[in-house]
Amino acid sequence: MRIGLGGRPVRGVLPAALALTVLVSLAACRPDLTPPGAPTSWPAASARLWRWQWQLDGALDLTVEADVFVLDPVATTSAQTGELRALDRRLVCQVHVGSVHPQDPDATRFPPQVRGATAARTGRSWLDVRRWEALRPVLADRFRLCRGKGFGAVLLADADGYARSPGFPLEFDDQLQFNRRVAGLARSLDLSPGLLGNLGQVAALEPDFDFAVDEECVRLKRCAKLLPFVDAGKPVFHVEYAGTLTDFCVTSVGYGFASIRKNRTLDAWRLPCPAP
Repeated sequence: MRIGLGGRPVRGVLPAALALTVLVSLAACRPDLTPPGAPTSWPAASARLWRWQWQLDGALDLTVEADVFVLDPVATTSAQTGELRALDRRLVCQVHVGSVHPQDPDATRFPPQVRGATAARTGRSWLDVRRWEALRPVLADRFRLCRGKGFGAVLLADADGYARSPGFPLEFDDQLQFNRRVAGLARSLDLSPGLLGNLGQVAALEPDFDFAVDEECVRLKRCAKLLPFVDAGKPVFHVEYAGTLTDFCVTSVGYGFASIRKNRTLDAWRLPCPAP
């Protein structure tokens, strides 16, 4: 069943003349939007100065004073991205490239043979990243959704299945090849690729990615692994979920990261570290 405006089922189609009138009226009401940078650029001089927000849960807060927004491309509307673009915000869509959830709109496009073990915490099933020909079309459409909604960059999530228990005998090199392919696919669709986590491959993947996002490197004492991005003049967006700003800001800002404190749910709330 198709759902129309207001959440009501669409039970028929409009007559052609009426449909044309509606479309013309909507087009007349649509504001002119400045196209986003495609792909998003990340000037090296600003690498540690970006103010950023990461929100995947709850009503999107468009008023947050941040330069960079990492958002869910499915839940975020084109109207919301339009408002943010009008404020010159850089927009990053988070895409799960190495896993699928039963509730993903495109879940049925992944054949059973590419699905592996299911992570108990998230309910997401790992994908066999060696099956590039099967995964590429679905990932390309996920990226096209991002571009269609006005995002200029993509954050690759679950790009570290080889280091988990994916249900496949994935090797380091299998994951490395896949991640490089996905980064190249993003670039071919005018999206700047970013890497989420996967610290074990940061040194090898830095040349292929434009930015990195990390969770809790201060608490876990592993921030030094992200230095290849810093040394290359690329931004590292870092989040901690526990402690006060004084507990981690000195360390993370000292490394050259753009750091914030967030709830684990990644709702709208945030506390940014002071700019260096």
